[in-house]
Amino acid sequence: MAAAVHLGYAQRGAALTALLARYLREVAAGHQEVNTMTTSLKHTRMYKIFSLVGILLLLSTARADVRLPSFFSDGMVLQQKTNVRIWGMSAPGEHLTVRPSWSRQSVHTKASPDGKWTVSIQTPSAGGPYSCSIKGKNTIVLKDVLIGEVWLCSGQSNMDMPVKGYMASPVEHSNDILLDCTNPSLRLFHVARAYAGQPQSDVKGSWQQAAPASVSSFSAVGYQFAAILQKNLRVPVGIIQATWGGSPVEAWMDSVMVSGILGDSIKTDRAISKAVHQVPGNLYNGMIAPLAGYGIAGVLWYQGEQNRHNYKWYAALQKAMVGHWRKAWNLGDWPFYYVQIAPMRYPESQSAAVPRLREVQLKLMDEIPNSGMAVTLDVGEEHNIHPSGKTAVSKRLAYLALANAYKQAGLAFRGPECRSVEIAGEVIKLKFSYAVNGLTSFGKALTQFEAAGADRTFWPAKAEIHQDEVWVWCDKVKSPLAVRYAFTDWAVGELYNVEGIPASSFRTDDW
Repeated sequence: MAAAVHLGYAQRGAALTALLARYLREVAAGHQEVNTMTTSLKHTRMYKIFSLVGILLLLSTARADVRLPSFFSDGMVLQQKTNVRIWGMSAPGEHLTVRPSWSRQSVHTKASPDGKWTVSIQTPSAGGPYSCSIKGKNTIVLKDVLIGEVWLCSGQSNMDMPVKGYMASPVEHSNDILLDCTNPSLRLFHVARAYAGQPQSDVKGSWQQAAPASVSSFSAVGYQFAAILQKNLRVPVGIIQATWGGSPVEAWMDSVMVSGILGDSIKTDRAISKAVHQVPGNLYNGMIAPLAGYGIAGVLWYQGEQNRHNYKWYAALQKAMVGHWRKAWNLGDWPFYYVQIAPMRYPESQSAAVPRLREVQLKLMDEIPNSGMAVTLDVGEEHNIHPSGKTAVSKRLAYLALANAYKQAGLAFRGPECRSVEIAGEVIKLKFSYAVNGLTSFGKALTQFEAAGADRTFWPAKAEIHQDEVWVWCDKVKSPLAVRYAFTDWAVGELYNVEGIPASSFRTDDW
């Protein structure tokens, strides 16, 4: 009996010790499971005895090891020719030395009373692989570190859509993309889905070299953009993916900011719900806040379908989100390049909202500093919200980056935009910007134009290209006042500049 009693205590002691050790790990990581484990401890008979053990173990963590967020790890890519931040946790007041192999100078810092520390390190021109050591009471050595260009891609399902495609929803030429993807100079970091009510300090993920196994599950738009940059710039490129399908813009920004913009309208906002990925602030806190400050060249954004339900608020929300992120990064107005939602046939109750959301997105280019938009009017699918033609999207984002962020002359990067309207009898003449060499339909008839008179009834119209102008007329509208182009949920873009970049849907009225 005595032996059995002693064995029971030994088993309980081992279990409690394990629980205490886990408790301490969770305390260090700041996880929400701490409260649950504390309750479990208090309900054990051995709680009082082992409280002393817990206190001793807690005291031992005063010599806590240096810890880094997951994105500061082997294989990472750091932004070139700038001051990059590296941060982490250690024992309070601990002195640390950070020594990058690309420099002869070390950087010294001291952890704050809560154990947080950060350093700023100058990076050279693109190159590597390098190493970087962080030394406190223990030493971490980061290996295979590359210096180059780093971009973040985020948004909902069309940015999330992996190279391998979704179930029964393919990505065009996916296997050929994977066949040619192996590239040690291209690194991927895929942030695992996470949500939180308060900003977190870390994410789950790891840096991977581009290879079929890593690329197949990575964003098709994000990967192909990064591959184009790497090939064109001939420097290492890192791409970070933080995406969640079906998410509204409200989930990717501070919840207090959302409430300030929407006011009482938040109660009837159909873009959000109680689903964890649609709660304002949840995805910013869980997936973006931990990354804020990591050196990047810019951000790619493909989102909007969920916000067709509240398109009237989208401009204010999107501008606020970009401002919020830029402030959190504290790196100035880095480039923000986004994708206009593609055409699709939506339920009749939603069809009128879709072109209006595209219209909002078109106007945002001139309202968000250092931004640009990739038009997708010609690559949608009538009955698929996830069109397979992701290569064209990636290329159009790359045009924006190469022409603007990297100052490569000769590349067109913006599609034709109607800048003036002239009514000449029964004909409306539309003149376009971003068509230096004129307009084209590549030999196809223009079928997406409509015209209306004072009764505001739109009729299918005929249209012809005259250099950088389109002349529109309709036999049923003798005194035209307004023209619309592809201003429906489902349409197939036909109008391009000579360089091959499509025009967005648009209208000349505000009816």
